[in-house]
Amino acid sequence: MKLFFRLLPLSLCLLLAAGFGPATLPDYAVITLQPETLSFTPTEYYIESVQDKRTQRDAFASLILRPDKPTVPVDLDGGTAPAIYRYIARSLKQNRSLRPIVLRITVGNLTETAGPKGAINGRLNLSLAFDVKREDEQLSLVTYQGNARYQRPPGQTQVIEKVIRQSVNEGLRFLNNFMNKESGNVPVLASKISVTFDNVTTRTSASSDTVFYDPDRPLTWDDFRAPPPAANRYAAQIMPGVAYEGHSDIEKGNIHVKLKLKVFMLKSQSWVKPVGHNDYALNHEQRHFDISRLAMEDFRKRVNPDSLSLNDYNSNIQYQYIDTYRALSLRQQQYDDETNHGINQTAQARWNTQIDAELRTFGLK
Repeated sequence: MKLFFRLLPLSLCLLLAAGFGPATLPDYAVITLQPETLSFTPTEYYIESVQDKRTQRDAFASLILRPDKPTVPVDLDGGTAPAIYRYIARSLKQNRSLRPIVLRITVGNLTETAGPKGAINGRLNLSLAFDVKREDEQLSLVTYQGNARYQRPPGQTQVIEKVIRQSVNEGLRFLNNFMNKESGNVPVLASKISVTFDNVTTRTSASSDTVFYDPDRPLTWDDFRAPPPAANRYAAQIMPGVAYEGHSDIEKGNIHVKLKLKVFMLKSQSWVKPVGHNDYALNHEQRHFDISRLAMEDFRKRVNPDSLSLNDYNSNIQYQYIDTYRALSLRQQQYDDETNHGINQTAQARWNTQIDAELRTFGLK
């Protein structure tokens, strides 16, 4: 947004230091932003702090205070960030029960140059970035760029403060309009999170390489399509897998995370030898598949709103998945070790009972 000011000459003397006019310039000069009551009241946020993040943190302005002299550096009273925060605190109603917003000044400078017929031209560049603070993190929200120009006669400087103040006001108005319109639709402004799950049980065609876990569709030996390795001493091997995919959307400040849970086996990597082609061996492989399904139930319990950060829920979910996968690998190994890959029938019967009981708790048996 660009602002252009061209004001008529003003009376009164230099605003940069009280009690001094242009003819008796003090050793120092500052620009004091005069508070005013803004026409809008925030209902979604308050300005918690102002940070000066300019590349060059020199004096805010370079002004022509005397036509026969070069420009001199002139800062905002107390420094750029403190001066703007003080102005906002005195001009904008602040409700600290609302969302805290940090204002970062990324560009801020006002430069004057000599113009025609003794006039002085001024140019203000002001870029503001607004961040929201949530869960002790500062998250980028929206940016505003305001440029303004003016022309003034020598010795009359009120326009300088007015241009800076009006540009800051426009930045605040821009933020206010954005928050009023988008507060329920922007993820970094969300205040709640919910999770829903969908178990993929699609029955694929016979030609497909993938079989998704379905309690109503147990495995058959026809699902084991890979040629058995001659050097392997086992009768059969299943290649199960677990995965998830998901997306999220936001509505009225609530992030909805929707996850699809996939438990599957790959026919092209699962095999059986003729010696193992019996119901007992098939049951052993089915139990490997069941254990994978139970692992995803554990994953479902791990991923709940209390375990997820609004700021980093994707990473939270990925961490829980990796931890679930690690635990699954250990349990699969424990199952094979204790049953001696199905040879120990007593241990196999014990695992059958245990797995069935767990499946029943989830309505899968």
